[in-house]
Amino acid sequence: MNKHLQLVRAFHEQFGIEQPDYPETTHLSDMDIVMRQALLMDCGSETFKAITAGDLAKILAGLVDLAYNALAAIACRGDDVIATSVRWRQDGSVLSVMRVLADKINSCSSGESIHYSALYNICEQLSRGFINADFDKAFNIVHANLIKSHAPAGGTSHDYGQRIAKETLPQAPDLSDALYE
Repeated sequence: MNKHLQLVRAFHEQFGIEQPDYPETTHLSDMDIVMRQALLMDCGSETFKAITAGDLAKILAGLVDLAYNALAAIACRGDDVIATSVRWRQDGSVLSVMRVLADKINSCSSGESIHYSALYNICEQLSRGFINADFDKAFNIVHANLIKSHAPAGGTSHDYGQRIAKETLPQAPDLSDALYE
């Protein structure tokens, strides 16, 4: 199992977020897909704002948050990360980065692990290749911050307002240490 997915699954277990035991798989309900899209779109918006500001640490935080949410969807399906071929046009243009992220986020509306995996994989690749950062270190920092600052929230699995609040990631800590000079 993917090492980052293991961290997300451990977070889900610790905070009572329902997920099937691996490798038992299930499909996400329509409302679960909509909720996941809302979370991804929020992270995408924050990433695009960071790109606009030119803040590399915040761009990295946005990419890690997108990856974390993509992995959360895979965990809730009971799947593992699927190896996908992901590329973006490395032309130095922020538009190519924005387009690839928007396309991958949009594809996740299928609710299928292949599309969540592609989003996770492009976030990892952009972290390393576009902003020159240590994705593993950044992911671990965000995960540790999440475990430290997140309080379990009650509520039923049918109360999507509470579920979104429960699964919304707190603001990422400063990830400057994960950027290569």
